[in-house]
Amino acid sequence: MRVLVSGASVAGPSVALWLGRAGHDVTVVEIAPALRQGGYAVDFRGEVFTTVLDRMGVLGDLRALQTGGSAMRFVDASGRRLMRLPAEFAGGELEVLRADLSRVLYEHSREQATYRFGDSIAALHEHADGVDVRFESGIEETYDLVIGADGMHSVVRRLAWPAAQVVERHLNYYVAGWEVPNTHGITGDSLMYNVPGKLASVGADRRDPALAQTLFVFKSPVLEYNRRDLDQQKAIIAEQFRGLGWYVPELLEALPAATELYFDSISRVRVDRWSTNRIVLLGDAGYGATFGALGTGTAVVGAYVLAGELARADLRTAFDRYEATLRKAVSTTQDGSRAGTFLAPATRFGISARNKILNRPFLLNQMLKMAQNMSELIELPSYSTEQRKIVQP
Repeated sequence: MRVLVSGASVAGPSVALWLGRAGHDVTVVEIAPALRQGGYAVDFRGEVFTTVLDRMGVLGDLRALQTGGSAMRFVDASGRRLMRLPAEFAGGELEVLRADLSRVLYEHSREQATYRFGDSIAALHEHADGVDVRFESGIEETYDLVIGADGMHSVVRRLAWPAAQVVERHLNYYVAGWEVPNTHGITGDSLMYNVPGKLASVGADRRDPALAQTLFVFKSPVLEYNRRDLDQQKAIIAEQFRGLGWYVPELLEALPAATELYFDSISRVRVDRWSTNRIVLLGDAGYGATFGALGTGTAVVGAYVLAGELARADLRTAFDRYEATLRKAVSTTQDGSRAGTFLAPATRFGISARNKILNRPFLLNQMLKMAQNMSELIELPSYSTEQRKIVQP
């Protein structure tokens, strides 16, 4: 079968690896001109996720690249410590930089799939014999199967799903990050500074100690802006954090020169059904939350399940089994996606209460156990290596 995968971050290369191994003609299209180099560290928690990475053949590579996690030290404007979260709180069992994860998945899948960078899907027409695709480049092709693995703002979802079947819920916060010079020589703990409804953070870059990475979070209703206009996004961030103390003025000074900027709302996507007849959503495109909901691990597991079910049943049956396996677990983890309110409580009382609660070892350990349990909600199927061919519809 000819399979088109939209998105080359995590979910896309993961499913391309599995389908390519099964001998299918896989093309991955990515709007960026090359693999994205920015992004934060992502973590995998529990046996379910590491088992899938092992079966993919990438676990060893990722262990060699793991960051070891970074403790989070919350401080006041003078730098006095208020509360500290250990590295395993944010880093999980295995933490790697998103750029490293994406690169490893790409390297393991590129011999089994064709990657087309700098292009995107402009139109989809699904019919009995396949899906006609027109790309922004003007190329027109027909595929047997289209997989939307293109993130929270999925083009595939927008083109193929009626708006009434999609719920995009804004969770009242935005998150941003960019690279800055490590002028303060920060090592070890990431430093976190709060005022009501806002968080500014800076931590050492794991690849270059002369650099540091920021994390800014702020509470806000929905903002209207152009997702491809970096200058507009930088202006929003500067306005939101203007006048704050601590290291904030210095971090904002580096913002205009930043060539890569991560900026997005903290949101959640829920879709009534993850598939049509020949188009299916994977990862954040179908069941994502910006962060705080095990999204990266779930995308990797989702790719494994989708490819496994496609190998042993017709498209409709495979899609149904894929959704039945993951829907409950995904819904539960999405319900826990409250990263904004945790990182940037809206009131001084909320900030103080969070710090007091997590300064108590027993309550901190309970939260760590809860995060671990969330990763075990998926009952991982085992797929026969002999079932290599996707069954035609």
